[in-house]
Amino acid sequence: MALPTLTPEQRAEALAKAAEARKARSELLASIKSGQQTIDTVLSKAKDDKTIGKTKVTQLLKAVPGLGAVKVAALLEKAGIDPDRRAGGLGERQRAALIDALK
Repeated sequence: MALPTLTPEQRAEALAKAAEARKARSELLASIKSGQQTIDTVLSKAKDDKTIGKTKVTQLLKAVPGLGAVKVAALLEKAGIDPDRRAGGLGERQRAALIDALK
């Protein structure tokens, strides 16, 4: 399947939108890393906030101070969550299992 041909204006608009999304995601991860937001509150907003919803759970957890790749992988396995799952795609049980595993 071929990609649609975009006009230069459409391409510039898409690039600007992508840059804005990356910036918002970066600010979200920085706020988790600095402790301004907890992972509990971020996950509870995932269904409503498009930025949080489209962020991978692995990225969110790696932003938590003290959690690295190995601990995050163990947490996700314990909670039964696929490492490629996005925050908006988590069910209530998965979200609760993940929060319990963090405590």
